[in-house]
Amino acid sequence: MSDLLSISGLDCFYGQAQVLHGLNLILTRGEVLCLMGRNGAGKTTTLKAIMGLVRARAGSVRMNGTELTALAAHEVPRYGIGYVPQGRHLFAEMTVYENLEIGLYARAGGARVVENVLDLFPLLRERLKQQSGTLSGGEQQMLAMARALCLEPEILLLDEPGEGLMPSMIAKIHEIIVTLRQRGVSTLLVEQRAETVLALADRVSFIENGRHRETVTVPDLKADPSPFRRYVGIG
Repeated sequence: MSDLLSISGLDCFYGQAQVLHGLNLILTRGEVLCLMGRNGAGKTTTLKAIMGLVRARAGSVRMNGTELTALAAHEVPRYGIGYVPQGRHLFAEMTVYENLEIGLYARAGGARVVENVLDLFPLLRERLKQQSGTLSGGEQQMLAMARALCLEPEILLLDEPGEGLMPSMIAKIHEIIVTLRQRGVSTLLVEQRAETVLALADRVSFIENGRHRETVTVPDLKADPSPFRRYVGIG
């Protein structure tokens, strides 16, 4: 598999506090890569840095040869990266369909794109005229993912998408991630549950104190789960 996204030597700060220290990470085409680490390790900051929401002080984020750190945040989705942040960040007063339309703008998608996305989320098809703020938590997470997929992304960034959801909704999200992998979409998933990681991921990258410590394949993690204990405190 070839590299799709390459992060090298990435330094990011919040004010004077450095959060990422020379971070290195590779996402290959058509894989699910899980990002794991304790709270405050820098996982969410990594996703935000890819999207240009946190600016790099040093280092590189390249996708298909394009240097993303040189772009304004609103330009990054045009290159085929969809982002579903923790907390969803929907436009609560707008309808489900209007939220989906926002997802189309970055890459000028049309009705065909929406139809293809709704095939993945049939529940949303029944809610198109409903205000998104009135949806259940699981339905809102589905909408946030659907909006990101309206970009027809090559890469999907997901920040703990199953947090606080019922098991049935979590299972549906997992099903969609697997379907996207079959379609060649690469997913960078921030996740804290070992069972989810072992079921979904191809590889797992562990971050500690803003530094990439190691990347392990799922078969190797099943044989030796000690990195879960070492970097996440579970298992």
